[in-house]
Amino acid sequence: MHAPAPPPGPVLEDDDLFRVPARLAPDALRALAGQAVMPAFAPAPRAADLVDIMQVDPAIALDIRYASSRNFLGFPVYPAGRAFLQRPAALALSHARGLAGRHGYGLLVYDAYRPWHVTALFRAAVPAALHEFVGDPATGSRHNRGCAVDLTLWDLTTRQVVPMPSGFDEMTPRAHVDYAGGDALARQRRDLLARIMQASGFVPLAEEWWHFDFKDWVDYPVLDLSFDAVARAAMPQV
Repeated sequence: MHAPAPPPGPVLEDDDLFRVPARLAPDALRALAGQAVMPAFAPAPRAADLVDIMQVDPAIALDIRYASSRNFLGFPVYPAGRAFLQRPAALALSHARGLAGRHGYGLLVYDAYRPWHVTALFRAAVPAALHEFVGDPATGSRHNRGCAVDLTLWDLTTRQVVPMPSGFDEMTPRAHVDYAGGDALARQRRDLLARIMQASGFVPLAEEWWHFDFKDWVDYPVLDLSFDAVARAAMPQV
């Protein structure tokens, strides 16, 4: 028997994309990232167990921005639009998707596991004044551990991605979780997303309403595995 098809996802439309004038050309940034050497981090208590979140819960929708030009750099840095998380984080995200559904919303994931060299690329691309919005390759990010997810809500009835106080990856005060300006309904939806994620074992990031860290992120290693390597190692079932 064939598995039932997942429900239709949201209609993805171009929005007001935030762009950062990169300090170097794309090829130069890729070359720098390819030459970067990941530091030796302390051993982690848990071994990596990355899984494809679509295999855990096909009802979660994807719009992996870094696999396209629809991101703050304006060029792709991932080879494919896939999303991986450590297994417990992926299960927690599925729980969050169920909670969102009770409110009439689905989850739309923008990013999840991010190889370390991509974090190095981001750091090299943006000016120092914007470093709070990108991970530090010297310490490794939660995304590098497969324990962070960037996401938003979409309306299950209209199939529209809902407005939030800022766009994804917007590096302005509007992205902060305590931003009190703009549209009141957008802030309510931002806060609802935060409650849903916190109830599922995630912690919000103060500077980015869309970013949530799995509560046990510190237990996992910083990784620089390619998507292909992760896909080969990932178990197809949970």
